[in-house]
Amino acid sequence: MQTDTDGAALREAAALIKKGEAVAFPTETVYGLGADGLNGAAVRKIFEAKGRPSDNPLILHIAGKKDILKLTSGLTKQAEILIDKFWPGPLTVIVAKSGIVPDEVSAGLDTVAVRMPSHPVAAELIRLAGTPIAAPSANISGKPSPTDAETVLADMQGRIAGIVDGGACEVGVESTIVDTTGEVPVILRPGGITREQLEEVLGKVELDPALAGVEAAKPKAPGMKYRHYAPKASMYVVEGEALAKLPLLAKEAANFAPVAVICGEVAESMQRTQNLHILNWGSAKTDLAVKLYRMLRRCDKLGVQLIFSEGVTEDGIGLAVMNRMRKAAGRQVLTLDEIEALLKNSSQLKSFVLK
Repeated sequence: MQTDTDGAALREAAALIKKGEAVAFPTETVYGLGADGLNGAAVRKIFEAKGRPSDNPLILHIAGKKDILKLTSGLTKQAEILIDKFWPGPLTVIVAKSGIVPDEVSAGLDTVAVRMPSHPVAAELIRLAGTPIAAPSANISGKPSPTDAETVLADMQGRIAGIVDGGACEVGVESTIVDTTGEVPVILRPGGITREQLEEVLGKVELDPALAGVEAAKPKAPGMKYRHYAPKASMYVVEGEALAKLPLLAKEAANFAPVAVICGEVAESMQRTQNLHILNWGSAKTDLAVKLYRMLRRCDKLGVQLIFSEGVTEDGIGLAVMNRMRKAAGRQVLTLDEIEALLKNSSQLKSFVLK
Protein backbone atom coordinates (compact mmCIF):
# COMPACT_ATOMS: atom_id res chain seq x y z
CA MET A 1 0.00 0.00 0.00
CA GLN A 2 1.21 3.49 -0.85
CA THR A 3 -0.42 6.60 0.57
CA ASP A 4 -0.03 10.34 0.26
CA THR A 5 0.01 12.90 3.04
CA ASP A 6 -3.63 13.97 3.33
CA GLY A 7 -5.36 13.58 6.69
CA ALA A 8 -7.09 10.31 5.88
CA ALA A 9 -3.88 8.73 4.63
CA LEU A 10 -1.97 9.71 7.77
CA ARG A 11 -4.75 8.39 9.99
CA GLU A 12 -4.62 5.11 8.09
CA ALA A 13 -0.84 4.91 8.50
CA ALA A 14 -1.13 5.71 12.21
CA ALA A 15 -3.77 2.99 12.61
CA LEU A 16 -1.38 0.47 11.05
CA ILE A 17 1.34 1.45 13.53
CA LYS A 18 -1.13 1.08 16.41
CA LYS A 19 -1.87 -2.44 15.14
CA GLY A 20 1.82 -3.35 15.33
CA GLU A 21 2.64 -2.98 11.64
CA ALA A 22 5.66 -1.28 10.01
CA VAL A 23 5.13 1.81 7.84
CA ALA A 24 7.62 3.97 5.92
CA PHE A 25 7.35 7.75 6.30
CA PRO A 26 9.31 10.90 5.36
CA THR A 27 11.52 12.91 7.70
CA GLU A 28 13.67 15.94 6.95
CA THR A 29 16.74 13.65 6.74
CA VAL A 30 15.78 10.37 4.99
CA TYR A 31 12.72 8.14 4.89
CA GLY A 32 12.24 6.08 8.03
CA LEU A 33 10.74 2.63 8.50
CA GLY A 34 8.60 3.00 11.60
CA ALA A 35 6.77 0.83 14.09
CA ASP A 36 5.44 1.26 17.63
CA GLY A 37 8.63 1.85 19.60
CA LEU A 38 7.16 0.49 22.82
CA ASN A 39 6.02 -2.79 21.24
CA GLY A 40 8.90 -5.26 20.94
CA ALA A 41 7.02 -7.53 18.52
CA ALA A 42 6.28 -4.59 16.21
CA VAL A 43 9.90 -3.44 16.35
CA ARG A 44 11.06 -6.89 15.29
CA LYS A 45 9.12 -6.42 12.05
CA ILE A 46 11.48 -3.54 11.19
CA PHE A 47 14.50 -5.81 11.54
CA GLU A 48 12.81 -8.52 9.47
CA ALA A 49 11.82 -6.15 6.66
CA LYS A 50 15.29 -4.61 6.43
CA GLY A 51 17.36 -7.72 7.09
CA ARG A 52 18.99 -5.64 9.84
CA PRO A 53 21.31 -7.18 12.49
CA SER A 54 19.57 -7.30 15.87
CA ASP A 55 22.53 -5.74 17.70
CA ASN A 56 22.11 -2.50 15.71
CA PRO A 57 19.99 -0.16 17.91
CA LEU A 58 17.14 2.02 16.62
CA ILE A 59 16.11 5.64 17.15
CA LEU A 60 12.82 6.51 18.86
CA HIS A 61 11.03 9.40 17.14
CA ILE A 62 8.76 11.62 19.24
CA ALA A 63 6.32 14.47 18.52
CA GLY A 64 7.04 16.75 21.50
CA LYS A 65 10.10 17.63 23.57
CA LYS A 66 8.52 16.45 26.83
CA ASP A 67 7.81 13.03 25.33
CA ILE A 68 11.43 12.07 25.97
CA LEU A 69 10.92 12.19 29.75
CA LYS A 70 9.09 8.85 29.90
CA LEU A 71 11.79 7.21 27.77
CA THR A 72 14.71 8.10 30.01
CA SER A 73 15.72 7.63 33.62
CA GLY A 74 17.20 11.12 33.57
CA LEU A 75 18.60 13.80 31.27
CA THR A 76 22.04 15.31 31.66
CA LYS A 77 22.53 19.06 31.34
CA GLN A 78 24.13 18.45 27.93
CA ALA A 79 21.02 16.65 26.71
CA GLU A 80 18.78 19.44 27.93
CA ILE A 81 20.85 22.05 26.10
CA LEU A 82 20.75 20.11 22.83
CA ILE A 83 17.03 19.44 23.06
CA ASP A 84 16.30 23.11 23.75
CA LYS A 85 18.51 24.32 20.90
CA PHE A 86 18.05 21.80 18.08
CA TRP A 87 14.63 20.13 18.51
CA PRO A 88 12.71 19.66 16.37
CA GLY A 89 15.44 18.89 13.84
CA PRO A 90 18.07 16.43 12.58
CA LEU A 91 19.66 15.71 15.97
CA THR A 92 19.45 12.47 17.99
CA VAL A 93 20.51 12.29 21.63
CA ILE A 94 21.69 9.16 23.43
CA VAL A 95 20.28 9.12 26.96
CA ALA A 96 19.91 6.63 29.81
CA LYS A 97 16.78 4.61 29.02
CA SER A 98 13.77 3.98 31.20
CA GLY A 99 12.14 0.62 31.81
CA ILE A 100 9.44 1.08 29.16
CA VAL A 101 11.93 0.98 26.27
CA PRO A 102 12.06 -2.55 24.81
CA ASP A 103 15.42 -4.29 24.38
CA GLU A 104 14.58 -4.65 20.68
CA VAL A 105 14.95 -0.86 20.34
CA SER A 106 18.11 -0.44 22.42
CA ALA A 107 19.78 -3.72 21.36
CA GLY A 108 20.03 -4.61 25.04
CA LEU A 109 21.94 -1.44 26.00
CA ASP A 110 21.07 0.70 29.02
CA THR A 111 20.80 3.74 26.74
CA VAL A 112 18.35 4.77 24.03
CA ALA A 113 18.54 7.10 21.01
CA VAL A 114 15.75 9.69 20.72
CA ARG A 115 14.95 12.46 18.26
CA MET A 116 12.13 14.85 17.40
CA PRO A 117 11.87 15.24 13.61
CA SER A 118 10.94 18.62 12.13
CA HIS A 119 9.17 17.22 9.06
CA PRO A 120 5.47 18.07 9.50
CA VAL A 121 4.29 14.73 8.10
CA ALA A 122 6.51 12.78 10.49
CA ALA A 123 5.41 14.92 13.43
CA GLU A 124 1.72 14.44 12.63
CA LEU A 125 2.11 10.70 12.09
CA ILE A 126 3.79 10.27 15.49
CA ARG A 127 1.09 12.38 17.14
CA LEU A 128 -1.71 10.36 15.53
CA ALA A 129 -0.04 7.05 16.43
CA GLY A 130 0.13 8.16 20.05
CA THR A 131 3.43 6.40 20.67
CA PRO A 132 7.15 6.91 20.06
CA ILE A 133 7.97 5.49 16.63
CA ALA A 134 11.13 3.40 16.32
CA ALA A 135 12.61 3.95 12.87
CA PRO A 136 15.84 3.31 10.99
CA SER A 137 16.13 4.27 7.31
CA ALA A 138 13.54 2.58 5.08
CA ASN A 139 15.89 0.52 2.91
CA ILE A 140 17.32 -2.98 2.73
CA SER A 141 20.10 -3.08 5.32
CA GLY A 142 23.44 -1.97 3.87
CA LYS A 143 22.04 -0.20 0.79
CA PRO A 144 21.98 3.58 0.32
CA SER A 145 19.27 5.25 2.40
CA PRO A 146 16.11 6.42 0.58
CA THR A 147 15.33 10.11 0.20
CA ASP A 148 12.07 9.67 -1.73
CA ALA A 149 9.11 7.30 -1.64
CA GLU A 150 9.92 5.72 -5.02
CA THR A 151 13.20 4.39 -3.62
CA VAL A 152 11.44 3.06 -0.53
CA LEU A 153 8.97 1.22 -2.74
CA ALA A 154 11.81 -0.37 -4.74
CA ASP A 155 13.25 -1.88 -1.54
CA MET A 156 10.20 -2.43 0.65
CA GLN A 157 7.29 -3.40 -1.61
CA GLY A 158 5.70 -6.51 -0.14
CA ARG A 159 7.77 -6.28 3.05
CA ILE A 160 5.84 -3.62 4.98
CA ALA A 161 2.25 -2.48 5.48
CA GLY A 162 2.45 0.98 3.93
CA ILE A 163 4.40 3.98 2.64
CA VAL A 164 3.58 7.61 3.30
CA ASP A 165 4.79 9.66 0.31
CA GLY A 166 5.93 13.08 1.49
CA GLY A 167 8.13 14.00 -1.45
CA ALA A 168 11.92 14.38 -1.43
CA CYS A 169 13.81 14.81 1.84
CA GLU A 170 15.40 18.18 2.53
CA VAL A 171 18.66 17.27 4.34
CA GLY A 172 19.56 14.03 2.55
CA VAL A 173 21.76 12.42 5.24
CA GLU A 174 20.67 10.98 8.56
CA SER A 175 20.53 12.87 11.85
CA THR A 176 23.58 13.66 13.95
CA ILE A 177 23.79 11.32 16.96
CA VAL A 178 25.33 12.65 20.17
CA ASP A 179 25.99 10.56 23.29
CA THR A 180 25.09 12.82 26.19
CA THR A 181 25.63 10.28 29.00
CA GLY A 182 29.34 10.96 29.68
CA GLU A 183 31.29 13.95 30.95
CA VAL A 184 32.05 15.14 27.41
CA PRO A 185 29.43 14.81 24.65
CA VAL A 186 30.50 12.44 21.86
CA ILE A 187 29.40 12.48 18.23
CA LEU A 188 28.62 8.87 17.34
CA ARG A 189 27.34 9.72 13.85
CA PRO A 190 27.73 13.09 12.09
CA GLY A 191 24.68 14.35 10.27
CA GLY A 192 22.38 17.28 9.63
CA ILE A 193 23.56 19.24 12.69
CA THR A 194 27.27 19.98 12.27
CA ARG A 195 30.09 19.64 14.79
CA GLU A 196 30.57 23.40 14.65
CA GLN A 197 26.93 23.97 15.61
CA LEU A 198 27.27 21.59 18.54
CA GLU A 199 30.46 23.25 19.75
CA GLU A 200 28.76 26.64 19.73
CA VAL A 201 26.34 25.51 22.44
CA LEU A 202 28.30 22.78 24.24
CA GLY A 203 31.93 23.83 24.00
CA LYS A 204 34.09 20.70 23.76
CA VAL A 205 32.67 17.85 21.66
CA GLU A 206 34.52 14.63 20.89
CA LEU A 207 34.31 12.29 17.89
CA ASP A 208 33.81 8.59 18.53
CA PRO A 209 36.81 6.47 17.39
CA ALA A 210 34.44 4.46 15.17
CA LEU A 211 34.27 7.47 12.84
CA ALA A 212 37.95 6.93 12.05
CA GLY A 213 37.38 3.26 11.25
CA VAL A 214 37.76 1.67 14.70
CA GLU A 215 34.83 -0.75 14.63
CA ALA A 216 32.48 -0.69 17.60
CA ALA A 217 32.11 -4.11 19.25
CA LYS A 218 28.68 -3.19 20.63
CA PRO A 219 27.35 -0.12 18.81
CA LYS A 220 25.52 2.52 20.87
CA ALA A 221 23.89 4.04 17.80
CA PRO A 222 22.90 3.13 14.23
CA GLY A 223 25.62 3.16 11.58
CA MET A 224 28.59 2.44 13.85
CA LYS A 225 29.43 -1.20 13.14
CA TYR A 226 28.24 -2.51 9.79
CA ARG A 227 28.88 -1.44 6.21
CA HIS A 228 26.21 1.05 5.21
CA TYR A 229 25.03 3.03 2.20
CA ALA A 230 26.82 0.65 -0.17
CA PRO A 231 26.25 0.53 -3.95
CA LYS A 232 26.63 -2.74 -5.87
CA ALA A 233 29.86 -1.71 -7.61
CA SER A 234 33.28 -1.37 -6.00
CA MET A 235 33.77 2.22 -4.88
CA TYR A 236 36.85 4.32 -4.13
CA VAL A 237 37.12 7.77 -2.59
CA VAL A 238 39.66 10.23 -4.03
CA GLU A 239 40.67 13.20 -1.88
CA GLY A 240 43.11 16.11 -1.66
CA GLU A 241 46.06 16.19 -4.05
CA ALA A 242 44.98 12.91 -5.65
CA LEU A 243 41.98 14.68 -7.21
CA ALA A 244 44.19 16.21 -9.89
CA LYS A 245 44.63 12.74 -11.38
CA LEU A 246 40.99 11.63 -11.08
CA PRO A 247 39.85 12.75 -14.56
CA LEU A 248 42.65 10.80 -16.27
CA LEU A 249 42.19 7.76 -14.04
CA ALA A 250 38.46 7.64 -14.76
CA LYS A 251 39.02 8.05 -18.51
CA GLU A 252 41.58 5.24 -18.63
CA ALA A 253 39.55 2.93 -16.36
CA ALA A 254 36.53 3.33 -18.65
CA ASN A 255 38.51 1.60 -21.41
CA PHE A 256 37.96 -1.67 -19.55
CA ALA A 257 34.45 -1.40 -18.05
CA PRO A 258 31.63 1.06 -17.30
CA VAL A 259 32.76 3.59 -14.68
CA ALA A 260 30.90 6.29 -12.75
CA VAL A 261 32.40 9.38 -11.13
CA ILE A 262 30.50 11.16 -8.36
CA CYS A 263 31.97 14.64 -8.38
CA GLY A 264 31.63 18.39 -8.03
CA GLU A 265 34.55 20.60 -9.01
CA VAL A 266 36.42 18.00 -11.07
CA ALA A 267 33.37 17.56 -13.31
CA GLU A 268 34.53 20.58 -15.30
CA SER A 269 37.66 18.73 -16.45
CA MET A 270 35.90 15.47 -17.36
CA GLN A 271 34.15 14.38 -20.53
CA ARG A 272 31.29 11.88 -20.53
CA THR A 273 31.69 8.89 -22.86
CA GLN A 274 29.67 5.74 -23.46
CA ASN A 275 31.50 3.95 -20.66
CA LEU A 276 32.14 6.95 -18.39
CA HIS A 277 29.22 8.37 -16.43
CA ILE A 278 29.70 11.77 -14.74
CA LEU A 279 27.33 12.32 -11.82
CA ASN A 280 27.77 15.98 -10.90
CA TRP A 281 26.35 17.19 -7.57
CA GLY A 282 27.25 20.84 -8.20
CA SER A 283 29.46 23.05 -6.05
CA ALA A 284 28.04 23.09 -2.51
CA LYS A 285 28.51 20.34 0.08
CA THR A 286 24.87 20.75 1.07
CA ASP A 287 23.96 19.74 -2.49
CA LEU A 288 26.16 16.67 -2.16
CA ALA A 289 24.40 15.73 1.08
CA VAL A 290 21.02 15.90 -0.64
CA LYS A 291 22.15 13.98 -3.75
CA LEU A 292 24.71 11.41 -2.51
CA TYR A 293 22.33 8.51 -1.83
CA ARG A 294 20.41 9.16 -5.05
CA MET A 295 23.69 9.09 -6.99
CA LEU A 296 24.74 5.81 -5.38
CA ARG A 297 21.39 4.32 -6.37
CA ARG A 298 21.85 5.76 -9.87
CA CYS A 299 25.15 3.89 -10.14
CA ASP A 300 23.27 0.65 -9.41
CA LYS A 301 20.80 1.39 -12.21
CA LEU A 302 23.62 2.21 -14.64
CA GLY A 303 25.26 -1.14 -13.89
CA VAL A 304 28.75 0.32 -13.59
CA GLN A 305 31.71 -1.85 -12.61
CA LEU A 306 33.53 0.81 -10.62
CA ILE A 307 32.75 4.11 -8.86
CA PHE A 308 35.14 6.93 -8.05
CA SER A 309 33.91 9.61 -5.68
CA GLU A 310 35.40 13.05 -5.14
CA GLY A 311 36.01 13.72 -1.46
CA VAL A 312 35.34 17.08 0.20
CA THR A 313 36.71 18.85 3.26
CA GLU A 314 35.18 17.86 6.61
CA ASP A 315 34.04 21.26 7.83
CA GLY A 316 30.31 21.80 8.23
CA ILE A 317 28.14 19.13 6.61
CA GLY A 318 31.33 17.73 5.03
CA LEU A 319 31.98 15.59 8.12
CA ALA A 320 28.66 13.79 7.64
CA VAL A 321 29.05 13.49 3.86
CA MET A 322 32.54 12.01 4.10
CA ASN A 323 31.41 9.58 6.82
CA ARG A 324 28.72 8.25 4.46
CA MET A 325 30.98 8.29 1.41
CA ARG A 326 33.78 6.35 3.11
CA LYS A 327 31.34 3.81 4.54
CA ALA A 328 29.77 3.34 1.10
CA ALA A 329 33.26 2.66 -0.26
CA GLY A 330 34.16 0.26 2.53
CA ARG A 331 36.82 2.84 3.50
CA GLN A 332 38.67 2.32 0.21
CA VAL A 333 40.59 5.56 -0.44
CA LEU A 334 43.01 5.99 -3.36
CA THR A 335 46.19 7.96 -2.75
CA LEU A 336 48.10 9.94 -5.35
CA ASP A 337 50.89 7.35 -5.42
CA GLU A 338 48.40 4.53 -5.97
CA ILE A 339 46.70 6.37 -8.83
CA GLU A 340 50.02 7.17 -10.52
CA ALA A 341 51.07 3.52 -10.26
CA LEU A 342 47.82 2.42 -11.92
CA LEU A 343 48.23 4.94 -14.73
CA LYS A 344 51.75 3.71 -15.47
CA ASN A 345 50.68 0.07 -15.86
CA SER A 346 47.75 -0.67 -18.16
CA SER A 347 47.49 -4.36 -17.20
CA GLN A 348 47.50 -3.44 -13.51
CA LEU A 349 44.76 -0.87 -14.12
CA LYS A 350 42.68 -3.43 -16.01
CA SER A 351 43.00 -5.90 -13.13
CA PHE A 352 42.05 -3.14 -10.67
CA VAL A 353 38.91 -2.26 -12.65
CA LEU A 354 37.75 -5.82 -13.29
CA LYS A 355 38.52 -7.40 -9.92
